[in-house]
Amino acid sequence: MILIVIQAQIRPDRHDEWLAGIDEYTRKVREEPGNISFDYYRSGTDPYEYAIIEVFRDSEAGAEHVKTAHAQQFFVDMGRWVTKKPNLNYQDLPGDAWVEMGEVTPTND
Repeated sequence: MILIVIQAQIRPDRHDEWLAGIDEYTRKVREEPGNISFDYYRSGTDPYEYAIIEVFRDSEAGAEHVKTAHAQQFFVDMGRWVTKKPNLNYQDLPGDAWVEMGEVTPTND
């Protein structure tokens, strides 16, 4: 499983373009056969900071993703929308890498 987290600071004057672009990109990435999930989140403290969280089946699916026309176009577009180079955290995790959270147990309350 590939887990990618991107932190991006968006230009205030291009924020509306960003929102339209990330919405379209999200839809296209979610249609990829190797994509497990793709979501983006706005910071609770900075209205122009976003986190993008992507999960792909494996490194092959991740490699195929970056070759797609929509990814290549998004990289170009994102260059116009950000104030600085985004930060990226890339994790190649074994198997599906999910484990149960030990601190929480469901109740019938």
